[in-house]
Amino acid sequence: MKVAIYGQTYNDDTVDYVCELLSELKLHNANISFEKDFYNFVTASKEIEDFSIFTENSGLDASFDMFVSFGGDGTILRAITFVKDLGIPIVGVNTGRLGFLSTFKKEDVKKVVQEFVAKDYTIVDRSLVEVTSNVNIPEFNAINFALNEVTVSRKDTTSMITVETSLNNEYLNSYWADGLIVSTPTGSTGYSLSCGGPVITPTAKSLVITPIAPHNLNARPLVISDNTVVKLKVSGREKNHLLSLDSRIVTLENGTEITVKKADFTVKLIEYTSESFLKTLRNKLLWGEDKRN
Repeated sequence: MKVAIYGQTYNDDTVDYVCELLSELKLHNANISFEKDFYNFVTASKEIEDFSIFTENSGLDASFDMFVSFGGDGTILRAITFVKDLGIPIVGVNTGRLGFLSTFKKEDVKKVVQEFVAKDYTIVDRSLVEVTSNVNIPEFNAINFALNEVTVSRKDTTSMITVETSLNNEYLNSYWADGLIVSTPTGSTGYSLSCGGPVITPTAKSLVITPIAPHNLNARPLVISDNTVVKLKVSGREKNHLLSLDSRIVTLENGTEITVKKADFTVKLIEYTSESFLKTLRNKLLWGEDKRN
């Protein structure tokens, strides 16, 4: 078994749970590799053996069986920039509040290995969206994809912007709002949800267009097929606006043509039977704890 370990959380007890994971992995003679910065964090407070190192640009390949992410949902979003299109299955160990992506409790970290070895899980392919433009965006040249959403929003102003939107080259609407979100099913439980968008199950073949604080109250979220090509163009009082892919943000000039479509690869998330999407949905969002006897 070949395992990559990554984290962005620097809570005092994180290292203890990392060490519990290492202890369990050793029982199964795992080949372990650490992300460079996270390894430096762990070794600064705990003496552990030497492990191989990976970075965003080197050290990972398709031979890895599992990528373990310590943190929250934001850490998972950062993790996909390491995994890219390698197809390494990812699991999140939550070291903060309950998330939709990073669902495994840190206290149960050993079960990440135990249930994986027992094959008590499924691999769920999560679709991504990618961005191209009529101008070069250097920040997104190598990583122009997002697991949750692509967002355009206002910058340096309290005034709303106008987002001219077309679907498959047919004009849809000009949204007068603080911005517009194009969300994947995975991202439907994130920013889009907080702006009134619907919850979509992860394997649905859909995207959601959700306006952010629209001026027109009849501007509702729209669910579209995920093979739709969405084109956006922003205008407004200021010269620039923001474009974000998950948590990565750049400034663009108004009038820039932005094309959003489904990426040609997926991210594989490990869904353990004990930590399913529906269980997370019950606990976090809709009905509270499972009420069955």
